[in-house]
Amino acid sequence: MQKITVQNLIDKRGKELELTLLNEEEFCLEKTINNAEMFRPGLALTGFFERFANKRIQILGETEITFLETLSQDRLIHIANQLFKRDIPLFIVAKGIVPPTQFIRQAEKNKTAILSSRLTTTDLTNRLSAYLDHLFAPSINVHGTLVDVYGVGLLYTGKSGIGKSEIALDLIERGHRLVADDVVKITRTAPDVIIGTGSEMLGHHMEIRGIGIIDIEELFGIRSIRLQKRIEVEVNLSYWSETKDYERLGIEDKMTAVLGVEIPIIKVPISPGKNITVISEVIAMNHMLKVYGENSALEFTKKLSQTLTRQSLTKDYLESDYE
Repeated sequence: MQKITVQNLIDKRGKELELTLLNEEEFCLEKTINNAEMFRPGLALTGFFERFANKRIQILGETEITFLETLSQDRLIHIANQLFKRDIPLFIVAKGIVPPTQFIRQAEKNKTAILSSRLTTTDLTNRLSAYLDHLFAPSINVHGTLVDVYGVGLLYTGKSGIGKSEIALDLIERGHRLVADDVVKITRTAPDVIIGTGSEMLGHHMEIRGIGIIDIEELFGIRSIRLQKRIEVEVNLSYWSETKDYERLGIEDKMTAVLGVEIPIIKVPISPGKNITVISEVIAMNHMLKVYGENSALEFTKKLSQTLTRQSLTKDYLESDYE
């Protein structure tokens, strides 16, 4: 399970979020953040802890701090003690406001960090949410090749040695862009969006059997690569078999699910002399047509049905015409 410490957050996003540590003790920075959720503990500050989301980062704004300042010293210490003993990972106070001293002292007793940010509450939550959502987004590694073809992310899958890298290399030579080869890291960034990136170790290198490792960026230039791309179609490659039935009309889209996101899958058989590169370009362009509401297969079947109907009506009319 993905997790970071408070110290990691400060190191990676401290400048962007304009964070300042208010605690005197730094041992509280070792607490872990285990999810991307944030919470504003309005009712908890009044002593109501039912349904309190204590495992989340707590955000305090001007309203909450103003309320704390109205409490008596004893009441403030009591509420703070009840609050911090619930093992909260982190408090962040917006607008550069410093909470009451006793509030900070109780946090230190329970080894909980309190950070101050000069950002407004809205700006703070937006920036922090964007970082945490990306960090904790579900991801998997897939054996395949990802190429940007006419702006469409095509993920090539299939058995090792079937020719995924060679197809990608041919597409790059035709002006398309490589995202990742061999290992594709797929991350779900939204309920219906999956993004593919390359391995940090491999970068934009590619293994071509018989040649070895090549550097695509060095060979073809910066325009031949992309750091990431939305995956929109899976192209599954397999060897041609006369015993298998392959799609001929394409009226119904076949779908596959990756991290819970459904995308079209097209199964392409490999045989000698078949130009998979051109087929790939057609797959990308045909996908865009469907995105814009144009389905060539359905249009063809409609025209074919209309033609057959007209022929039948014409034949019936001519059979009954004796002039």
